Amino acid sequence: MTSSLIARRACVPVTVGGVVIGGDAPIVVQSMTNTDTADIEATARQSAALARAGSEIVRITVDRDEAAKAVPHIRDRLAQMGVTVPLVGDFHYNGHTLLADNPACAEALAKYRINPGNVGFKAKRDRQFSAIVELALRHGKPVRIGVNWGSLDQELLTRLMDENAASAAPKDARAILHEAIVQSGLRSAERAEELGMKPDAIVISAKVSAVQDLINVYTLLAARCRYALHLGLTEAGMGSKGIVASTAAIGILLQQGIGDTIRISLTPDPGGDRTQEVRVAQEILQTMGLRSFVPIVAACPGCGRTTSTLFQELASEIATYVRERMPQWRGRYPGVEGLNLAVMGCIVNGPGESKHADIGISLPGTGEAPSAPVYIDGKKATTLHGANIAGQFKALVEEYVDRRYGRS
Repeated sequence: MTSSLIARRACVPVTVGGVVIGGDAPIVVQSMTNTDTADIEATARQSAALARAGSEIVRITVDRDEAAKAVPHIRDRLAQMGVTVPLVGDFHYNGHTLLADNPACAEALAKYRINPGNVGFKAKRDRQFSAIVELALRHGKPVRIGVNWGSLDQELLTRLMDENAASAAPKDARAILHEAIVQSGLRSAERAEELGMKPDAIVISAKVSAVQDLINVYTLLAARCRYALHLGLTEAGMGSKGIVASTAAIGILLQQGIGDTIRISLTPDPGGDRTQEVRVAQEILQTMGLRSFVPIVAACPGCGRTTSTLFQELASEIATYVRERMPQWRGRYPGVEGLNLAVMGCIVNGPGESKHADIGISLPGTGEAPSAPVYIDGKKATTLHGANIAGQFKALVEEYVDRRYGRS
């Protein structure tokens, strides 16, 4: 689903392994593995988990010969698992050598990510950048020119800083840093075009780790090109900090129509679930009305009227249940991702919120009668009682999904 309230910036669409980025295509969710790519089984398993969670493109590190040699085997292993997600190779410093020495890797990847700040230094920069672009052209692969302020071209930055210092009205140093990031991406894209690459094979990203910097950089970049843009706040951090920072920055840009594909770069907890970054990306797009991935479960925050934990437990159970059922529902019930459910905690807003949902339940609050009315399509359908309200409500949800979406 694409919102009619947000006008997307016009750009040239790019196809990555069958997935379209930009143009009229929905905004694409990406992720990246954190396994050692040379470990074929671990990388394939994590790539599959990310894809099954909803990542439409998965990026993997290709940093040495062993990793490059593993890539085609990872692709084959994914095929055995029934996973067709496009793989993007993340190259730094030696990508030109790895791709040239490992043609099977170059062929297995759906796109190459090039960082212009460390593709090579001084006289080697253009030669090595050109070599990767030429290999991409030979294998028919698009590229992402991924600028990162942590590895920005220092010669370019120094020159712009010197020019600014010598000007009659020098700008703030932060503004020059932003300009250097934008110029690095645009100049690299222009050089790729000089080598024969078409705009429909070029994606640009310009990642920084501060919210206001990201907004400013992408606003400048979007105004000066029609390349497809990949959004992401780099080094966003862990837990709620990373989620809030990424949501704030990316949400503002998306509201302005900027961004064709996104990744949420969260630092996972030790042993944590890598797929969290996929779920956060989906939730950003869904809550903004840009796409639908999984039915929304609305639930009240609770107050003194809801001293029982019943509604919290039910809301959590239903949200988990819906996400677990989506792999089956998605194949059988087209459009089910647009379903809206409500699990409310008392009589104040419970009935009203439940009526606004496709199917909702209003649980008894403190001192209320031990009954839970269920509303379907705005009308009271039944009232649930007893210790198995959760099971009864799930059964009603299943019936509703089959009745509403099965016929279509």
